Amino acid sequence: MNYKFIQRTLLFVVFFAFSTNLQAQKTAADSNYDPHLAFGPSFYTQNGNEFRSASGYPGAKYWQNRADYNISATLDDQKNTVTGTVTITYKNNSPDQLPYIWLQLDQNLFEEHSRGNGVIKPGSRYGARGEKVKGGYQITDLAVSQKAQGVKFTSMVEDTRMQIRLDKPLAGSGETITIKMNYSFVIPINGSDRMGHLTTQNGEIYSIAQWFPRLCVYDDVLGWNTLPYWGAGEFYCEYGDVNYSITAPASHLLMGSGELLNPEEVFTAVQLKRWNAAKLSDQTIAIRTADEVTDPKSRPAKNQLTWKYRMSNTRDVAFASSKAFVLDAAKINLPSGKKSLAVSAQPVESNGKDGYGRGVEYVKASIEHYSDKWFEYPYPMAVNIASNISGMEYPGIVFCGWKAKTDETWGVIDHEFGHSWFPMIVGSNERKYGWMDEGFNTFINGLSSEAFNKGEYKNSKQNIQAAAKAMSKPDKEFILLTPDAMGETNIGQNLYFKPAMGLQLLRNEVLGTDRFDYAFRNYIKAWAFKHPTPTDFFRSMENGAGEDLSWFWKGWFLDNWIMDQAITSVTPVKNGGQLESYNIVITNLEQMPMPIILQVKDKNGKVGNIKVPVDVWMRNKSWTINYPTTVELLSAELDPEKVLPDVDVANNTWFK
Repeated sequence: MNYKFIQRTLLFVVFFAFSTNLQAQKTAADSNYDPHLAFGPSFYTQNGNEFRSASGYPGAKYWQNRADYNISATLDDQKNTVTGTVTITYKNNSPDQLPYIWLQLDQNLFEEHSRGNGVIKPGSRYGARGEKVKGGYQITDLAVSQKAQGVKFTSMVEDTRMQIRLDKPLAGSGETITIKMNYSFVIPINGSDRMGHLTTQNGEIYSIAQWFPRLCVYDDVLGWNTLPYWGAGEFYCEYGDVNYSITAPASHLLMGSGELLNPEEVFTAVQLKRWNAAKLSDQTIAIRTADEVTDPKSRPAKNQLTWKYRMSNTRDVAFASSKAFVLDAAKINLPSGKKSLAVSAQPVESNGKDGYGRGVEYVKASIEHYSDKWFEYPYPMAVNIASNISGMEYPGIVFCGWKAKTDETWGVIDHEFGHSWFPMIVGSNERKYGWMDEGFNTFINGLSSEAFNKGEYKNSKQNIQAAAKAMSKPDKEFILLTPDAMGETNIGQNLYFKPAMGLQLLRNEVLGTDRFDYAFRNYIKAWAFKHPTPTDFFRSMENGAGEDLSWFWKGWFLDNWIMDQAITSVTPVKNGGQLESYNIVITNLEQMPMPIILQVKDKNGKVGNIKVPVDVWMRNKSWTINYPTTVELLSAELDPEKVLPDVDVANNTWFK
C-alpha cells in the first residue's frame, strides 16, 4: 500500500533545462566530502550469530513462532458488522518461557479515543477519516487452554493490543497454547484506507481486513513486537494456517484469501461450471457477467450462504463480499508447472475494458512475471477487488480503487500484487520498516511494467537528477524511520520512491543486473515466510553480490546524503608540443559517493565513454581521469544519461 503514493511522489520528478556552462572553478578544497565517513569499516555494530548469520541469511538455530487460526464469522449488511469466533493455536518455538502473550486488536484504531486517532491530523488518509463510527472490538468469552485443559490467566487491553497474563508461563521449544474468544466490530466506511465499505448502484461492497485478533510477533530481535496500530504503519504478523468460514447474504459473492473449499455450495450450477472452466483457461472467463448482476437467478435462492476458505503458511487473510460483483477468472501458470487462479471482482461501474474489465488479464500477467523473475507465487488464488480502498494488499487478495482507468488500473493491481513478495512472502516488519515492503515492491513494479504486453504501460524515463534535488531537502527526512514517525507528506518518498530508486541504482550502476538479481533472489529465497531485518537485507545483498555496500546503506537509507560531482578542470597534456591526452579532474563536492560516468566528444565527432567505480572515493575528494587522445576535445559531461542522483547539474559539463 499504496499506489497513489507512488503517483504523488513522482510529481517530484520534473524535467527542467540544464545549464551547459561550467560554474566557477571548484577544487577539492571546496568539497564537503569526507571519505572516512563514507567508507569507515565499522558499519555493522554486531556480529552474526546462530540465529541470524553474518551472511544475512537465517542462522542454524533461527526460530520463529507460529499462529494457526480457526474462524467462524458472519457479515451483517444491515448493521454493517462482523461477528465471529476465533480459536488461535499458538506455538512457542523460541527457547524462552513466555509469562504473557500479546495480541493485535487493529480494529481498536477506529475507536473514538484510540491513540492513533489522537495523533492523526485532520485530512489524513488514516483512521476512520472523521466519520462517527462506534468502532473497535467487542470481545467476550475469552478462554485459554493447554492440552484441552483450561489455564488460569488475566487479560488487559491497551488501545490496539491485548495482553494475556498467564499464571504459569508457556514453555519454549514447541509448547502450544489455545486462545478462544468471541468478537464483533462495526465496519468503518473508510478504515484507514485499508478496509471499509462502498455504496454502488447495485449494492454495498465490503472489503474486510484486520477482522480478527492476531498474534503479535515474538522474535529474537525485540522479543514481543507491540507497537500500537497508529494508522500509517502497517503490519507484522506470525505465519500459520488459517481456516475460516464467513456467513453472508446469499445474494452476495464473497471472495477471500486462500482456497475456496465449497464452490458447489455457494455458486449456481452455471457459475460452478464457469469457475471450473476458468481453472483451465488462459483467457478470462466471466463467472458472473455485468448483465447477470441484477438477475436474481444469478444467486442461489436462499437467505444466507457460508463460504469456506483455507490458506496455508500465511501471515493474514482478508475477504470481500457484495451482491454488486461482476466476477471474472482465469488460470495462472507458475514456473514449477503448478497453477493458481486469477480472479477479479468489480461493480458494473468499474467493468469497462478501460478499467477492471481487464482485471484478470492484469492479475495473471503480474503474478506470472514476478513468479518467473523472483520467487514462485505460493497461493491458490490471486483475487483483485475494486472498492473504495485506493490500494491495499493482503495475502492472496488486494483491494484497488474502483475508479482507476487504463494505466492506473494496471498500476494499482500490479503494485498491490507485487506485495505478495514483500511482505507476504518475505515477512518483514512493516510497522517499523515500511520501506522493506513498499520500496522493494515499487522497484520490482518498474520491471513488471516494462515486461507487460510489450511495454503497454512502461513507465516514462525518470529524471533521477531532478528527483534527487527534490529529495535532498532537509525536511524530507530519511528512509530508516518508523512510518508513523515521519511526516505524512514524506511517506511517499521515503517508503516508496527513494528505496526503489536506491535498488535501481545498485542494480544498474553499481553492481550490474547479474550480481544484483542473483543476490536479491537469494535474499527472497532465504527469508521466504520468515522475518528479516534491515541488517539481514544489507548483509545478504553484500554477500550475494560480493561487494561492501556500507557507503550506500549509510548515505541512502540511514541518512539523507546528497550527491554532487563536478568537472573542476580539463587540461591538455602535451609531449614535445604534441597533444597526447587530457587530464579531466572530477571532484566529489558532497557526502554521497557514486561511480563516475563521463562522456567526452572530440572535434572529429568521436564520443568516448568512461566509467570509474565508486572505489576511487575511498581516500580521495578529487579524481583525475587521463583520457588518451591526439584530437582536440570539444566537450565533457558527467552522467549524460542522467542515471545518477546528482543534485547540481550546472557543474557537470565543460565546453572548450
